[in-house]
Amino acid sequence: MNGNALRTGAVALGVLVLVLVYAGAFTVGQTQQALVLRFGGVRTVLNQAGTDKPGLYFKMPFVESVVLFEKRLLDLDLPVQTVLSADRQNLEVDAFARYKIVDPLRFYQSVNNVQVANQRLSSFTNAAMRNVLASASRDAIVRTQREGLMNRIQEDVNRQAKNLGIEIVDLRLTRVDLPAANSQAVYQRMRTEREREAADLRANGNQVAATIKAKADRDVTVLLAEANQKADQLRGQGEADRNRILAEAFGQDPDFFAFYRSMQAYEKGLSGSDTRLVISPGSEFFRYFNDPQGRARPAAVPAAGQ
Repeated sequence: MNGNALRTGAVALGVLVLVLVYAGAFTVGQTQQALVLRFGGVRTVLNQAGTDKPGLYFKMPFVESVVLFEKRLLDLDLPVQTVLSADRQNLEVDAFARYKIVDPLRFYQSVNNVQVANQRLSSFTNAAMRNVLASASRDAIVRTQREGLMNRIQEDVNRQAKNLGIEIVDLRLTRVDLPAANSQAVYQRMRTEREREAADLRANGNQVAATIKAKADRDVTVLLAEANQKADQLRGQGEADRNRILAEAFGQDPDFFAFYRSMQAYEKGLSGSDTRLVISPGSEFFRYFNDPQGRARPAAVPAAGQ
């Protein structure tokens, strides 16, 4: 009887020990950090910034509790915000942030969980964006100083997030654009400006083309006139030289010149097959037909009584 009671007590004690061990044991993963709480107060911090190693730990069952936090980077996606730039332009800004919990104890005491932390960080980031972007122009935000402005926003948010045990690792402006109505108006204005520039360029091009064409036409007219003048001069000079040479050549033998000219006249006057001449055979034209020397035939003496 006593043996059975002892065995039952030993089993019960063993079960109790197992329950206590099971209730008191917990693990901290490689990507986790933990707070051990005793009656709501923090007893210790585990696996914070490499101070402890992940693994199996123990706590006092039913007295202590464990709260686990992520050690990896956490995402914060911000809703699109409308901010006013220094040149009074409304801009729609879309941003995101990456952060990590660097002080679990402060994080637990200030925000307690990730959802509340995201709300606080969203508030900090929106306020920092409005303050920083309000001091820059639209072109600086969109193009020239975007990297520097993002760094300033991140530094501003980090100063406030430090009180939450959080560090902002990266903050980016993914999209900065004008509101839809403004974008359409800007697009229309840009299109009008480009069309005006195109019209100006086209008009200037037509004017230059007309000037070039007029100059080319004038140059052609001048060149043709000069060429015709030179051709007439050369032609006249050639005719003069020809006549002079002919005159000098024929002047050496007037009889041959007369004979040659007569032969040319015969060639031109008698070349056609249907040529008809109404002329006296004794005329000057046929003198080389009547006399090889070209002497004129003496006039016929009329008979007596005629």
